[in-house]
Amino acid sequence: MSPRILIIGTGFGGVAVAHALLKAGFTDLIMLEKAPRPGGVWRDNLYPGCACDIPAPLYSFSHAQNPAWSRRFPPQPEILAYLDACIERFGLADRIRCGTEVAAATWTGTFWQVTTTTGETLEADVLIPAVGQLSRPIVPQLPGTFDGPAMHTAGWDATVPIAGKRVAVIGTGASAIQLVPAIAGVAAHVTVFQRTAPWTLPKPDRRYGRTRKALYGSFPALMGPARAGTWLMTVVTGLAVTGNRAAAALLRAVSIAQRHWQVRDPELRRKITPVEPMGCKRVLFTNAWLPALARPDVELVTDPISAVTPGGIRTADGTEHPADVIVYGTGFAATEFLVPIRVTGRDGESLNEVWRDGAHAYLGMAVPGFPNMFLVYGPNTNTGNTSVVFFHEAQARWIVQAVRHLDHSQVPLEVRPEVAAGYDQELQSRLAGSVWASCRSWYRTAAGRVVTNWPGMAAEYRRRTARLRPSDFQPAVHSSRSQRRDSEIPDLTRQRSDGHSGD
Repeated sequence: MSPRILIIGTGFGGVAVAHALLKAGFTDLIMLEKAPRPGGVWRDNLYPGCACDIPAPLYSFSHAQNPAWSRRFPPQPEILAYLDACIERFGLADRIRCGTEVAAATWTGTFWQVTTTTGETLEADVLIPAVGQLSRPIVPQLPGTFDGPAMHTAGWDATVPIAGKRVAVIGTGASAIQLVPAIAGVAAHVTVFQRTAPWTLPKPDRRYGRTRKALYGSFPALMGPARAGTWLMTVVTGLAVTGNRAAAALLRAVSIAQRHWQVRDPELRRKITPVEPMGCKRVLFTNAWLPALARPDVELVTDPISAVTPGGIRTADGTEHPADVIVYGTGFAATEFLVPIRVTGRDGESLNEVWRDGAHAYLGMAVPGFPNMFLVYGPNTNTGNTSVVFFHEAQARWIVQAVRHLDHSQVPLEVRPEVAAGYDQELQSRLAGSVWASCRSWYRTAAGRVVTNWPGMAAEYRRRTARLRPSDFQPAVHSSRSQRRDSEIPDLTRQRSDGHSGD
C-alpha cells in the first residue's frame, strides 16, 4: 500500500516536493495550508515594491521555466502567479487544503498523528514540514503606545493610506530597501530607522521585451543559456561569501563604488557605510535604495529607538520623530524552525527540546528520533548566494528516494544519531570560520549558532543529496510495522528519483 504523505506548507518548497513525489508515483498525498490560499512568502508579502532579488531564470523550477517574465527581477504578483500556474500544471490544486493550520504532530510508533488548530486529526506515514524559514514576522516589543496604524511588511494592509502621510520605517533589510523607494514621493515624508547599515550591490535588472518573450515561448530551449548565465553570476557571489578573497574584494569594491556614485552627501554616506564584514548579513541588490535615502523627503535616523509615542517614535537622544504610520521591516524568526507546531517524536521527545540549543538536521532534512519526517528548507539549507529553489529541488529528489525506501521495506526510516551528529559537527566547524559567524544576524541564534545557512556552494549540496545512503539510517525503534534488520533494507537509489534533468 502506498504511504500516506502529508506536506505542511504550499510555498516553493512544498510545491517542489509534492510534484516530485507525484511524478514518482506516490499519489496518496495531501498538502495543508493555514492561509486561505497557497503561495508562502509570495502570498504574504504584499508591500509596495516587493520583488524577487534573485534573477527569475534561476528563481523558478528547472523543469518549469517561465517564458513570460516581464523582467529579470520580477515583482511579487508575477512570482505568485507563476507559483499558482505550477500548482495547476503539476496537478496539485485538488490536493491542497487551505485554511487548515497544524497545531501538533506526534509519532505513534507506526505513523504520524497530525492535529489541526480546530481539533481535526489526520494520519500520515510520512510527514514533510515545508513551512519555510521566513514565515513568522518579528515585531519588536517597544515601550509606549502609538495611536496610528502599524504593520509589518509581511502583513501589509493595503487599506491604510500612505499617500500624503508621514511614514516611519523601522529596519533596513531586504524588505525595507524595496519598500522605501516605492513609497518615497508618494508619502509626505519617510523616516527610516537604521540599526546597522547594509552592504548593497547594483541590481542588474532589465525589462524583457515582447520579442524575447515570444522566442522563449516558441523555443523554450533558448531559456537554458539565460539560466546558465545567471548561475555563473551566483558562483561569483557564492565564492565571495564562502571565503574566496579575490571574489570578496571585487564585490566590496563594487559596493563602495556604488555608494560613492549614488550618494554625494558625505554625512549621509558615512551613515550608510557598513561597519560589519560584507556577507555576515544579507547583501542587498538595489539600484533605488541609496538614491531614495538622498531625497529631501526621506530622513535616515541612526540613533536607537527608545519608545513609540502616540504621535510617532522617540529616539535615545530625546528627539521625537512624528509619524502617521509605522512599518516594521524587522524580519522573521528564521532560527525558530516549525514553531509554533508541537512535534513529538519517538519515545515522546519534543522537537523543541531536541533543538533547545539550535536547530539541526542531517542534510537539513532528517532528525534522529523523528522517523519518516523530512524537512524542506530545514536547518542550514538557506543559501547565501543563489536561488533557494535550487535547494528545494535537491531536497525533493532526496525525499523521493527516502519514501521509495520506506515504501519498499515497510520499515520507518530514522537517521542514525551518530551520522547526524557527525554531519552537524562538520557543518558547525565550517560555519564557525565563516563570515556568517562574524556578526549578529537572523542567520544565528542568540547563543551564536548559525542554524540557517549552508556553509558551501550550492553545487556541493546538490552533490551530497544526490543519492540517499541506506547505511545512514536505522529502523525506527518501537516500530511494529516490521522486524527486518537495517542490513536488509534494499538500496533503491540506483533508480532515477523523479526524472528531472537537474540544473
